[in-house]
Amino acid sequence: MTHSVVLEVWCELQCPDCHTALDDVRALRARYGDRLDIVLRHFPLEKHKHAFAAAQAAEEAAEQGRGWDFAEAVLARTAELGERGEALLLDVARELSLDAEELDTALIDGRHILVVDADQAEGKAIGVTGTPTYVIGGERLDGGKSQEGLRARVEEIADRLLAADRG
Repeated sequence: MTHSVVLEVWCELQCPDCHTALDDVRALRARYGDRLDIVLRHFPLEKHKHAFAAAQAAEEAAEQGRGWDFAEAVLARTAELGERGEALLLDVARELSLDAEELDTALIDGRHILVVDADQAEGKAIGVTGTPTYVIGGERLDGGKSQEGLRARVEEIADRLLAADRG
């Protein structure tokens, strides 16, 4: 039986580079399907004042079954997030037919703060300094400065891990 390989995508939802990286994420999903488990990890940067709230909102969206859809929709509007903050997060929730009231309550009561804090602490501990950063097979690939060649590197590692799993 083959297992899936995990690809962690350390991301920040107010980061234009993370929006650009979505093309790679989509291509990897298309190539590997369920053999590659793509996991969104949060690494909000202090320079973006709405990133922490966006990460919490993404966690609530995930609880409602639409985490990646929400993250992609917010990433498509990073500049608008910078201007509108939580109002945009609620608009995106409504557009995706999520329970926007529950998402708003989650932002107020902070039920997802610990998850976001834990991701951020783990990211720092493993050397994440910027976004996007990928972790696959124990290797950290930093896309914060340049994403050139990253998808090919992820594919190379995924192919090796999947081949080893079959062997």
